[in-house]
Amino acid sequence: MKRLVAYGWALAILQAVALLFAQPAFAKDKLVLAFGDSLTAGYGLKPNESFPAQLQAALIKGGIPARVHNAGVSGDTSAAGRGRLAFVLAGLKAKPDLVILELGANDMLRGLKPDQTRANLDAILGELRKRRIPVILAGMRASPNLGKPYQAQFDPIFASLAKKHSAKLYPFFMNGVTPNRSLLIADQMHPNAKGVAIIVKGIYPLVAAALR
Repeated sequence: MKRLVAYGWALAILQAVALLFAQPAFAKDKLVLAFGDSLTAGYGLKPNESFPAQLQAALIKGGIPARVHNAGVSGDTSAAGRGRLAFVLAGLKAKPDLVILELGANDMLRGLKPDQTRANLDAILGELRKRRIPVILAGMRASPNLGKPYQAQFDPIFASLAKKHSAKLYPFFMNGVTPNRSLLIADQMHPNAKGVAIIVKGIYPLVAAALR
């Protein structure tokens, strides 16, 4: 009788082990770092309306377990982003699976020299590449009131740096939003919740492909 009991327990343990290994491994949530300025931070919006929050919801809905960390700081220039990159990365609990880099708008609005913007973004991309972190670089376009000479220097920065650092390029972060007033908050510069939804819809395929 004791042998039968022992045999039964051994069989049960073996079956439990077999069942454990037969279960599919649960995929660990992907970590996406949204690193940018007020357009990333969600200026003027509720927390669940921001770009990181809406992108995370879209990824989960699309069957991609992901957490999008909001590392947007309103008012940040490319220089400020360059200065805090290491601090932000050190504060994360894991190495990001993807970084969405969205900086340069404030450089343009302040009329900073495009060469400075290029140098700062180049340094950020270089650091992320050194750490072997994939990047989607979100482009920006200069406002027409700054003149064609400025546009000619500023606008090509993003495509050329994406090529140099083998980063994916989303040519214009505000694509489909600017200059539609109904998609902007009262300041007519930042997207409202509907505007963010359009941005997310546009960039989503690139993000999903990078995470799969």
